[in-house]
Amino acid sequence: MRAEAVAFLAEHGFIGAARQPLPADASFRRYTRLVGGPRPALLMEAPPPQEDLGPYLHIAAHLAAAGLSAPVVLAADARQGFALVEDFGAHTMAQRLDAGAAAAPLYLAATAALARLHAVPPPPGLPAWGVARMAETAAATFLEWWWPESFGEAPSEAVAVAFGTALHAMLAPFAAAGFVHRDFFPANLMPLPGRTPPADVGLLDFQDAALGHPAYDLVSLVEDARRDVDPALREACIEHYLALRPELDADAFRAAMAAQAAQRHLRVACLWVRLARRDGKPHYLRHGPRCWALLGAALAHPATAPLRDFLDRHVPPERRRNPDGLPDGLPHGLKDSAA
Repeated sequence: MRAEAVAFLAEHGFIGAARQPLPADASFRRYTRLVGGPRPALLMEAPPPQEDLGPYLHIAAHLAAAGLSAPVVLAADARQGFALVEDFGAHTMAQRLDAGAAAAPLYLAATAALARLHAVPPPPGLPAWGVARMAETAAATFLEWWWPESFGEAPSEAVAVAFGTALHAMLAPFAAAGFVHRDFFPANLMPLPGRTPPADVGLLDFQDAALGHPAYDLVSLVEDARRDVDPALREACIEHYLALRPELDADAFRAAMAAQAAQRHLRVACLWVRLARRDGKPHYLRHGPRCWALLGAALAHPATAPLRDFLDRHVPPERRRNPDGLPDGLPHGLKDSAA
């Protein structure tokens, strides 16, 4: 632990707490559970310049005002990238599912929290998660990492232009400017059964929230890149969400889900390649087959026709997988939990 972090803990009365580092994710953030201090807490280290603590603090306040459960910020030093935050406990929704907990109550509670999250006006100052940014991020993984690994060379300029055109054509009909968490899936959700719904779901890793279409978050939950979701439960969650937001047009929302899903699944399937090659994290590749299968399901919807047509011209179905030389499945007996 950096000396600056130790000094931060001392300043706020946690210098004597036992420290339990938590598993790292794909970001630069690090978390340490503090036991034996003034109260249960986590130390979050978001080292600049790779990370910026400001958005986390801003959005945490917004979520609390909306009646949702974000970790209470006990102390923060945004300049150095340190925060002491409320500890929701040791078991995420993902861990409870892996331990055999009934899935339906957890997913339906998460869906209710998501409906509240989307129903309230977003806070000011969020970046855009719109057509341009979604096309850019998809190109950054699909064209810059997956394509060279799969075809042995960079895509031509014509292919890059055609891909961007397809993404814009698919996503433009579903432009929206609501709050989007962007990482709303079980590893970032904490069951809090002692609280009144929808605050009975703790929300984590919301610092990348943006303005976009709410369908993106529901896709993240019920078409999880990291775990299988029973189709009947997926449908129950969609119906529950739509019932909680009767102002939405159901058919239009489902079409938006398909378009958002196609972008997300393609981007994330190719992100695993980048994490493996650039960041030395090949274990993420085990999720590739699921992401490609989810993409295939999304491409069956008419709303995704522009991207489907592009892929049919340039990427035959048998190539829609992890590139050759990279693992293409789950090792036997490995639980498919969030990495």
